[in-house]
Amino acid sequence: MIRLSENFRALFYAPFYATQATGAFAAAGVEVAMIPSPSPGAAVAVLRAGEVDVMWGGPLRVMMLHDQEPGCDLICFCDVVARDPFFVIGAKPKPDFRFADLVGLRVATVSEVPTPWICLANDLRGAGVDPAALDRVDDQTMAENEVGLAAGSLDAIQVFQPYAERLIASGAGHLWYAAATRGLTAYTTLVTRRDVLTERAEELERMTRAVHRTLRWFAKTPALEIAGLLKDYFPDLPTPIFAACINRYRALGLWGPDPIIRREGYERLHAAMRASGALSRDIAFAACVDTAMAEKAVRA
Repeated sequence: MIRLSENFRALFYAPFYATQATGAFAAAGVEVAMIPSPSPGAAVAVLRAGEVDVMWGGPLRVMMLHDQEPGCDLICFCDVVARDPFFVIGAKPKPDFRFADLVGLRVATVSEVPTPWICLANDLRGAGVDPAALDRVDDQTMAENEVGLAAGSLDAIQVFQPYAERLIASGAGHLWYAAATRGLTAYTTLVTRRDVLTERAEELERMTRAVHRTLRWFAKTPALEIAGLLKDYFPDLPTPIFAACINRYRALGLWGPDPIIRREGYERLHAAMRASGALSRDIAFAACVDTAMAEKAVRA
């Protein structure tokens, strides 16, 4: 049995839940037990302690560990979320949005995890805007910021689904920027230890084949069907909103066509981390990523 740590519950992780719910793991001949993690940071510690075999999470944390500990044994091997799932939602329509428009506004960014702001800050730099110039709220949850935007105490917020979709559907928020349009950005992969990758290669290859099968299924299955299948994972989310979230993410190419981690996405995330100071040195793609298993799964 593979013990798989769930980073945290999020809609953009839907393909992971679908791999379990559709029976793709079982069909590939591997037993997988999904184990909740106390927090994204704790998931890494649990994996390194050997209490789970695989986790899903951001290559960002793997890069940071390799920066701190040359020779770190964590490795990313199976891609799922290939682009940034976050949005900038504004209180008023702004069809010709530019990053410079955020200067002078009350903007709330994600506090729960570091990657969204690191990436958005690099978008700002690329547009010639100093991230420090923003009047930024960085200590509230996305749920609090959703309420704040609707109440008028915030001008724009950075959120993922379903916060974005609820605001758009209600008319309280307007889509200004979908970070997925930036291009490939290595966001969520399966991660394990190098010894596990070697010693349990057959099981992990079966697991990767199951993910590949699910990504193909996810690309062509009606969103309402997916939302219905996964409703137990998000019991408080109305099915039509859930389906709209899936359709928007799918149109943006959020989920990769296969589980091969692309160098382009890794390097885009790496550049943002270097610019933000999250990395003190360059971390080679090969140090953090092994694509051999995913490539084999695709060939199979």
